Amino acid sequence: MSGAVPVTLRIADPDAMHELGVRLGGRLRAGDLVLLTGPLGAGKTTLTRGIGEGLGVRGPVQSPTFVLARTHPSLSGGAPLVHVDAYRLGGADELDDLDIDFEGAVVVAEWGSGVVDRPGSWIEIVIERPVGGRLPAEGAVEADWSEVAVEARVVTVAGHGSRWSEGVLQ
Repeated sequence: MSGAVPVTLRIADPDAMHELGVRLGGRLRAGDLVLLTGPLGAGKTTLTRGIGEGLGVRGPVQSPTFVLARTHPSLSGGAPLVHVDAYRLGGADELDDLDIDFEGAVVVAEWGSGVVDRPGSWIEIVIERPVGGRLPAEGAVEADWSEVAVEARVVTVAGHGSRWSEGVLQ
């Protein structure tokens, strides 16, 4: 069974991206997988910070680029957030080496499409940012929107599988 029709949103600024994450985080539970796709500086980590807030996990939620995965325990007895940066992973075998508890946590995987095995249900979020704008400073892992011109993002949220058959953002 497939999920609901994808929803496309125009996200005006980092605060709106964070709030989208808070809203999404409030709907997630242990065993949920969110795959984030978007170019450098699109707002993947900003969205994940919001998800962490919505889940009520210990922060700060930062890009896991240099450690590949960070676990943020719940402050209220809920599911922890595992934030994965799959960019440098060669495939699912390398992801298995990280020993992530996919069933007991909410897993958000940046650059995860094509690397992370999808369970029966998952969420895919694609973030598009304008091309030709000023890029983050060289060497920056994930742009802080305060360092670049604030331009709206287009975010497409697609739920797949029976868990999301009624939609992701209700």
